[in-house]
Amino acid sequence: MSAPPKTVLQASDDEAEAIREAVRGADLATLGPGREHVEMKHVPGLVELLADPAVSGPIYDLPRPINSDSITRWVAEGQAQRLAGEGLLVVTLDQHGKVAGYSHIRVWPERASAELAGALRADLQNHGQGRSGMAHTFGWIFETLGVRLMCLTAALDNVRSQKGIDAAGFRRMGEREAVRPDGTTRRSVYWEMTRDEWRQRHRL
Repeated sequence: MSAPPKTVLQASDDEAEAIREAVRGADLATLGPGREHVEMKHVPGLVELLADPAVSGPIYDLPRPINSDSITRWVAEGQAQRLAGEGLLVVTLDQHGKVAGYSHIRVWPERASAELAGALRADLQNHGQGRSGMAHTFGWIFETLGVRLMCLTAALDNVRSQKGIDAAGFRRMGEREAVRPDGTTRRSVYWEMTRDEWRQRHRL
């Protein structure tokens, strides 16, 4: 299950509420083409996407087993997080309207912090789309949602994701135990980046 960053920030009540409102009102058209807030109609496409171990295998916080019931509950949880201003579950649709990927942005408004997880369909991996999409999403989370800190994790053997996160400028900060929904744990590489660090890197 998602956990807030190791670094603890304290947001004022006004800042936390502004972040919640930004999450609730997020316009995904500014995130990129084909992005939609998750709905129940996306469940079959998500099941098809995530049933592929090449997509879901490295991701610790997905429900298991992956089936219609578990993904329906996951979608409902994502919708509830959005209403609470504490998260966004986003699907990416291809040119044929099929689910080609997803992003899960978990937000802790009272700590002005967020975490990002997600995946692309296997046939779209290793073509540069994932890395460029991640970089754009990082900036969008900082500037649109208004958080000041982001954390990321990746499995110890997930070299592809590790390279992408390193290339984006996140700072490695050791490892952490990531807790799966079933209570088991996975040792993960852990990164953080502040909004100021992101802006300096991109000269914003």
